[in-house]
Amino acid sequence: MKPTALDFVPCQDGFLGLDADQAHGPADARAVIIPFGLEATVSYGGGTAAGPAAIVAASHEVETFDDVLWCEAVERYGIATLVEPPIARPVEAALDQLAGLVDAVLERGAFPLVLGGEHSITAGAIRPFVARHPKLAVLHFDAHADLRDGYDGEHYSHASALRRVLDHDAVDTLVSVGIRNISKGEIPYLEANRDRIHIHWGRDKRRYDVDRIVAPLVGRTIYLTFDVDGFDASLMPATGTPEPGGLFWDDVMPIIEAAARVGSIVGADVNELAPIAGLRGPDFIAAKLVYRILNEALAR
Repeated sequence: MKPTALDFVPCQDGFLGLDADQAHGPADARAVIIPFGLEATVSYGGGTAAGPAAIVAASHEVETFDDVLWCEAVERYGIATLVEPPIARPVEAALDQLAGLVDAVLERGAFPLVLGGEHSITAGAIRPFVARHPKLAVLHFDAHADLRDGYDGEHYSHASALRRVLDHDAVDTLVSVGIRNISKGEIPYLEANRDRIHIHWGRDKRRYDVDRIVAPLVGRTIYLTFDVDGFDASLMPATGTPEPGGLFWDDVMPIIEAAARVGSIVGADVNELAPIAGLRGPDFIAAKLVYRILNEALAR
């Protein structure tokens, strides 16, 4: 893979809007935010191209003291934020481009967190991880199973995000949480891969056993992908394919915290935010989610 140059925004303009001392500077930061607003295969509402910028802007209002870890968490690792690049076309080229950015961040020894954009980004972001880890577990929050083998003629559709992840033999475990929408066409693949795929349905959230959910992740290297439509539509209306019956903040955090305790989260993406003008809540929720993922992965 041809080396990819990384172009950083000034720290005060990046994620959390930090001063230079808190951010640690690009050379020393252990976390790198990769804004990548790919929007090419959305099938209902649009607007995900604006998601990364909205998350970064909202992050400037996120309190940096983490009351779970009881520390100014970011000061333990530092954050740098890339300039969002012009995104290549078609989708295959965009995913190659994103894979190059993630690979370059990993080569620096840093933790990449990609801000989407639509969920198809995960098919590109995962490639440098499967090249480095012969056995990789994926923790997936979503309203949709995303196991279709293409949709509307697009092999890399956002509706196929986890199917494309599972194309890699190195991904031997997928734990999907909050799922409440699956198509008839996905069922044969799910049934044939019961040894790899563990689905926790949104309808069962009142009975979730966190230890049971994270059991397949014990001792594992974990990639975390979070489609914000995994949240209930009342909490997260700013997404292209909202679904009722979803997760709330206090459903999600114990699972992420437990995954960080039992395994090693090495990379992540947060995707499918489609900002609504004048409605700041969803942007802020997405930004705080990103910060908590980083804190659990790097400050715990």
